[in-house]
Amino acid sequence: MASRNPKFHGRVEGAAAHCAVPGCAMPGEFKAPLTAPTFDGPGEWQWLCLDHVREHNARYNFFAGMSTEEIEAAQSPIAGWDRSTRAFASAAGADPSPAWSDFRDPLDAISGRFAARGRGPGPAVSRFTEGERRALGVLGLGEDAELSTVRKAYSTLVRRYHPDRNGGDRTQESKLSAVIEAWAVLRSAPAFA
Repeated sequence: MASRNPKFHGRVEGAAAHCAVPGCAMPGEFKAPLTAPTFDGPGEWQWLCLDHVREHNARYNFFAGMSTEEIEAAQSPIAGWDRSTRAFASAAGADPSPAWSDFRDPLDAISGRFAARGRGPGPAVSRFTEGERRALGVLGLGEDAELSTVRKAYSTLVRRYHPDRNGGDRTQESKLSAVIEAWAVLRSAPAFA
């Protein structure tokens, strides 16, 4: 016969001198609730011996005081799952701001954080200046571009418009200089710091 794992049997050795039931001299080694848990904590507990904790558990009824509808709702396989949850990604490719993102506090600490991202209350704020946005347009990129993407676009366009790469055709030099100027603006942009 295999011995019981002492970690899971519920006994707390030496927890109380005696069982809480009057007249019982057995050691109180099992924790049993006196009151139900509340918002403020787990409630009150008593220490009982093995026989008295068995009696306590036999009398325990989770559904005591509930109506038939409340019992059926508690026994439902989806009980507790009827709360609203956050959507995954939206069509734009980013999660929407949380439901509490429009919370206003005196210092504007929470809603200000979401407004700075352009996803919450307040006007949308771009991470690029007007000149940087024009430079992104020259490279054919949007405001979601990262520095590595900018570098790749610059390299591709320089190869396309450089006279050494297109058979000495100098008609593309104005486009080449615009691409070089765009790279000069964007490589030191604070948005990529």
